[in-house]
Amino acid sequence: MKTRVTITLDDNLLKNLDDLIRREGYGSRSFMIEKIIRDSVSRRTKKTALVLAGGVGSRLRPLTYETPKPMITIKGKPILEYVVNALKSAGVEDIIISISYLGEKIKSHFGNGDSFGVKIKYVEEKKALGTGGAIKNCESMIHDDVFVLNGDNLFDFDLSKMYEAHNKNRPFATIALTNQEKTSSFGVVNIDGDKITSFVEKPKTEQSSHLINAGIYILSPKFISMLPEGESRVESMFEKLAPKGVINGFVYSGKWLPCDSIELYDKAIKNWP
Repeated sequence: MKTRVTITLDDNLLKNLDDLIRREGYGSRSFMIEKIIRDSVSRRTKKTALVLAGGVGSRLRPLTYETPKPMITIKGKPILEYVVNALKSAGVEDIIISISYLGEKIKSHFGNGDSFGVKIKYVEEKKALGTGGAIKNCESMIHDDVFVLNGDNLFDFDLSKMYEAHNKNRPFATIALTNQEKTSSFGVVNIDGDKITSFVEKPKTEQSSHLINAGIYILSPKFISMLPEGESRVESMFEKLAPKGVINGFVYSGKWLPCDSIELYDKAIKNWP
């Protein structure tokens, strides 16, 4: 069923539309306008994610001499596969994986994503770019707010709830936060309501906040445009923008298990799922 509507267009825009119809071979203005609107709405409602999976994993030696860090296994399954499945459960259809060290092994396992129910594309880092540089390296492929995750962390919360919270006022970025009893290894995040106000790298024992950055983000194209070219840390941009009130925090409870050292990997094996 369709409903007739009337719209008013600028003369130059109408001329451009007619030129597009002739080039593309479509027969009517109404068909082309409907197609443009449908494609635009589909693009904006489709969830996309970028997974950072290019790290060398030197703290996981000897496990990572022949295996990329995100592909070491927990309960017989690569960590990155848990991440992909969590994204699929949240309705993410398109996944970009940023690869570097032993990246071909990641591509060999996941392919184009069909067997995992998603679409996967790959971007290779020719040299180490850091978290910010890896995100910037994929900027041309990102057209709307996007999930950004580290490929070596396990977590058990619903990403769709984080997406809903982000969409309420669409800040420059939303960062997933988790409570940790011991924060000295991570640094802490101070929040006021849902706004992140500051980051403290080496908190004192009496530090009141026990919230830490869980390495799961939703970033706007505007935020990504602010990242510098070349090597950088995304955390530095968070620290710069937080006092402006444009970075939100999403606090969740549940398991969060980083796996970027032998000690943490051993802990993850014992505590997952």
